[in-house]
Formats: sequence, C-alpha cells, structure tokens
Amino acid sequence: MELWIPITIAAAFLQNLRSVFQKQLKGVLSTGGATFSRFVFALPFALVYAAALWHGHDGALPVPGWVFLAYCAIGGLAQILATGLLVALFSHRNFAVGTAYSKTETVQTAVIGIFVLGDTVTGGALLGILISLAGVLAISAAQTGFNKGMAKDLVGKPALMGIASGACFGVAAVSYRAASLSLGGEGFLTQAGLTLATVLTLQTLAMAVWLRLREPGQVTATVRAWRVSLPAGVSGWAASVCWFTAMTIQNAAYVRAVGQIELVFTFAASWFLFKERSKPAEVIGVLLICAGIAVLALK
Repeated sequence: MELWIPITIAAAFLQNLRSVFQKQLKGVLSTGGATFSRFVFALPFALVYAAALWHGHDGALPVPGWVFLAYCAIGGLAQILATGLLVALFSHRNFAVGTAYSKTETVQTAVIGIFVLGDTVTGGALLGILISLAGVLAISAAQTGFNKGMAKDLVGKPALMGIASGACFGVAAVSYRAASLSLGGEGFLTQAGLTLATVLTLQTLAMAVWLRLREPGQVTATVRAWRVSLPAGVSGWAASVCWFTAMTIQNAAYVRAVGQIELVFTFAASWFLFKERSKPAEVIGVLLICAGIAVLALK
C-alpha cells in the first residue's frame, strides 16, 4: 500500500474526531467563532511542528517565495469560502440538493489539478473516484431526505451554491498541493509542515479581522472557551498535518476521494456506539465508498 493512503485515512479519522469536539461548541460560540477556534487553537501546534521539522531537516531546505505565499493565500481563502457556502446552504429549504452537489468536490479537484498542476488521472483512478462519489451521494440522499419534490431545484440557488462550495474545496486542495510543491528542496514532511503553518497563520488573521468587524466579542469569547476549543484545535491540527502531507505526496483528487472514508467512520460510530439503525441507501453508500477506495489503492 502506498504511504499516502494510510496517511489520508488517518486524516479522515482525525477530522471526524474534530467534528465531534466541535459539536460541543454549539451554544457557546457562534458559527464564525466555532470556525475561528479551528484555526487559532491549531496554529501554535502547527508553528512548533514546522519549526521542529525545519530545524531537524537534512539536505536542501525548502525556499518560500511569492508563488508559495500566493497559493497559500488562495487555498486558505477558498477553504473559508467553501465552508461558508456549505453552512449557508442550511438556511435553504431544499438544502439537500446543494449538499449533494458539493460532494462533486473530488471530480472538480481532479479537473482543477489537471489545469493548474498538470496532474494526470488514470482511467482506473477516475473509476475509483466516481464509484466513491456515488457512495457519498447515496449516503447524502439517505441522510438529508432527497426526494422527487426537489427535482425543480436541481438548477436552482442551492444547487449553484453546492457546486460553488465543491469548487472552492477543490481550489483549496489543489492550491495546498501547489504551495508545497513550489517549495522545492527535499522532504515532503517539511514542505507540508511549512505550508500548513503558513495557511493557518493567514486563515487565523483573516478570521480574526472578519469577526472583529462583523461579530464583535466573538474573538474574546473563543479565547475564553479554550477548554472546550482546545481539543478541537489539536485534533484539527493533527488532521491537517495528515491532509497536507498526503496532498504533497499524491494527486489532491486521489487524496480527497480516499478521504471520503470519513463518512464510513461516521456510519460505524452511529451503528456500533449509538446503536442507530441505518437505511439501505446508507449501507450501499458505505460499500461503494469502500469499493472506490479499493480501486484507487489498486490503480
């Protein structure tokens, strides 16, 4: 098995863990404050991690330049926009359509990667991506109650917002990979670690300014809620380390496709821990995601 696959699976697991911790922030912070906590409490760990890798690096050190900073800024902004669009979808009655469309992120990432980085997608890998996408859509349909009455919204505002969200996530993934690769030097860990630290710094500053202007008091409230926010920040940082490392090694579209195993972890938790009954479409979706990942692993 190639190294990027277990790293991606670890990223998905840790991201799922971060989501569990973030749920505890409901009622304590606003949506903006909860999002800000992801960045501000992960940043110190990212800086220490990058510094340790830089200090202990053997061989030629990566050289940050304007291209690197530009890709970091574009990726960080795109990720914030993607998250905002996804959250905004919940204010629409037929948000399920938009949510389903946002799941096309992997396909859009593949297309963006081809044009921006010249990444190639083999026939077998494309098949794996499409199979896992079908699984994600099946789970999404089962969980959100997609129905025939929503057919008229397939080209409506929620659909456009979903597509835009998926596109922004794709831009973020490809930009992070481009930033890491632009550093040159030797050692993917150092490249990924420096990219992550830079992106988190930019995102933290951007969110702090935004909250200061739009939601006064949320920055202070976030800091005061550090006991609840810290576990989310630490798990989020660990997940990001894995995501950035995997995307430095491999095509971002492949990484995001395998990363959809996060839904399998969610499904397993609801089944084994909470004894919740699953719908047939969810079971089929999980099997399709696993099949798609297997095809990618054997490509």
